[in-house]
Amino acid sequence: MSTPILKNYVNSAFVDAGCRGLLDVENPSTGAVIAQVPLSTAEEVDRVVRTAAAAFPGWAATPVARRVKPLFELAERMRRDEEGLCRVLVEEMGKSLPDARAEMKRAIENLEVACGMPMLQQGERLVGCSFEMDGEVLRMPVGVFGMIAPYNFPAMVPFWFLPYAIATGNTFVVKASEQVPNTMQRIFEHLDAVGLPPGVVSLVHGDRVAAEALVEHPDVAGISFVGSTKVARQVAARCAATGKRFQALGSAKNHLVVMPDARMDEVVRNMISSCFGCAGQRCMASSAIVAVGDATYRETIDRFVAASRDVVVADPLDPRFADEQMLMGPVISARHKDYVLNMIDVGVREGATLALDGRGLTIPGREGGHFIGPTVLTDVRPGMAVHQTEIFGPVVVILKADSFEEAVGILNDHPYGNGASLYTQSGYWARRFKMEARAGMLGINVGIPAPVAYLPFGGTKASAFTDIKAQGREVVSFFTESRIVTERFWPEA
Repeated sequence: MSTPILKNYVNSAFVDAGCRGLLDVENPSTGAVIAQVPLSTAEEVDRVVRTAAAAFPGWAATPVARRVKPLFELAERMRRDEEGLCRVLVEEMGKSLPDARAEMKRAIENLEVACGMPMLQQGERLVGCSFEMDGEVLRMPVGVFGMIAPYNFPAMVPFWFLPYAIATGNTFVVKASEQVPNTMQRIFEHLDAVGLPPGVVSLVHGDRVAAEALVEHPDVAGISFVGSTKVARQVAARCAATGKRFQALGSAKNHLVVMPDARMDEVVRNMISSCFGCAGQRCMASSAIVAVGDATYRETIDRFVAASRDVVVADPLDPRFADEQMLMGPVISARHKDYVLNMIDVGVREGATLALDGRGLTIPGREGGHFIGPTVLTDVRPGMAVHQTEIFGPVVVILKADSFEEAVGILNDHPYGNGASLYTQSGYWARRFKMEARAGMLGINVGIPAPVAYLPFGGTKASAFTDIKAQGREVVSFFTESRIVTERFWPEA
């Protein structure tokens, strides 16, 4: 059987891409090639954007109720195909089926929120702002928007933006991750079926060349990016230099603070899911645990390491484990595996204790897969590279603090501020954490404080370069510009 070659979606049609070549797409559990993705040229991106720009005036003039109608149908189609979509996602990304199902549900949830655009996009009106004058704020669509997607959530992350962009009257171009392009390709088959006008949504495949062409294109009004802080900073700088709007979400090092009064049975179970779900490859994965007090530190290490040993590591599509709730699959690639293994070595050289070593793991029958077992480093101090760096793998560092204040200081002094959680039964400590912890998304006894789609998603500090976060009501401001009208009318002569 020949390897399928993916196509771009332009002007309501799947077309062969103008490209510089093809890149193999691997199943990270086996190393097998499952597809080839075209590396679109800058000229191809220009063609796609010009098509989207041509579609914008007609789509912007379409009544909002008609703009959201295809989104209702898309949500229903994705629900009916949820299991098929999830299996495509698992095959190319490596997360467990339960994790993929949770991701798909959140993507659909964002569609449902965007369907409320007749309410969300309403402006403001002040009658009598002056004598016989009224003031009005209109939320107007802007133009063509682009999205550069990450590999770890190929369905959910684009849906933080896509449905809101088109529901507000803009046109939208997705640059899918070249490592996991099949999921978005299949979603676009559903988008094609719901009957959006040509050019309203487009899919372009490619690597950095295509991403940079999208950022630099003069007809693109704004960019949404999710990835590393290094690249997010570059995207933000280029957009600022060229007058584009931007949402550039970057790296994370999410902390879990364990207080002495925490209910440890529930806490450890919760931490395991937070730290090792998706093999640690999610921006809300917790990878640093801070235990307050000597006794809490020792108990946290003992319990967490013991529970980590029980995590099942396997091919997520192996029928024997497919529905295992706490299954850990591979990391995305051989290159990323080498990076994670190197960071473990760095931690040991820095003086950390390797309390659980996940290196050297081989899954029988999946010898070509990129597997690393749960890994725990203790005796970690703030400032160590393994604490400062987003490793983005199944590696957890455990630190000790003598007090609540010291624990919060550790996470506040960290360059990243995406998410953080506190485990406690005390309302006093919980309130102080909410007031004092510098992270964009906080949890109390919640290991993954990812907000539902009705609320905004995004971090602080070097985790986010944007004034407007993703998804929910807040993102409507990113995809619209306020047009302020002051008016009066004199009597007819």
